[in-house]
Amino acid sequence: MKKHEARRAASASFLLAQIGAHAASRFAERLQPLGLSPPHAGILRVLRGSAGLSQQELAVTLKLHPSRLVAIVDELETRGLVSRRENPNDRRTYALFLTETGEATLAEIGRIATEHEEALCASLNKTEREQLAQLLQRIAEEQGLTAGVHPGFSRMGKKSPPAE
Repeated sequence: MKKHEARRAASASFLLAQIGAHAASRFAERLQPLGLSPPHAGILRVLRGSAGLSQQELAVTLKLHPSRLVAIVDELETRGLVSRRENPNDRRTYALFLTETGEATLAEIGRIATEHEEALCASLNKTEREQLAQLLQRIAEEQGLTAGVHPGFSRMGKKSPPAE
């Protein structure tokens, strides 16, 4: 079988997994100069759209174990990207907000994400990119995935199953 034929024979689910793993790895590499990881970027992105969430609410949104989230938020706070403020609705919790530095960093992450998408989808024209995004959106919705939240958050801090 020729290399060209092998590519055609791959299933859509395999190609989604292959490209998804590749895209995640490349995005992580692109974030390294900022000293950030994809989970950092994801949390900043969620907070931009939902300022004032409690850590508990953020953990539920991300489907991330709350104890794992605390460590990541601590890192973001130490770096001056996120601030914890008293929650006016519940004095037992803190509300999370992006700082000015966090907003600026998120803008840089957006620039990096645009470059990443351009590189990843270089072989597609604008119409094809839009069509691909629409098709993937349909799949994501049908699978019950939370919009804008990477499903990898729910696996953070869990041990991988042993290799067979």
